Amino acid sequence: MSLMSVAEVAEFLGVQEIRVERLERESLLISKDKDAEGKPLFDKADVEKYKEFAERLGGI
Repeated sequence: MSLMSVAEVAEFLGVQEIRVERLERESLLISKDKDAEGKPLFDKADVEKYKEFAERLGGI
């Protein structure tokens, strides 16, 4: 399992970091762990699946 930070997920999805944090808060993107600062870390495979699903629905 490869973990991605909020900044990495935001760059991958092409959105702002605040959007990634909101997705996590709304349980649309589930974090697997927390970093030293308490920010969520996401499994890369989950982020890729979310991006594919969101694109099918018309965008992120």
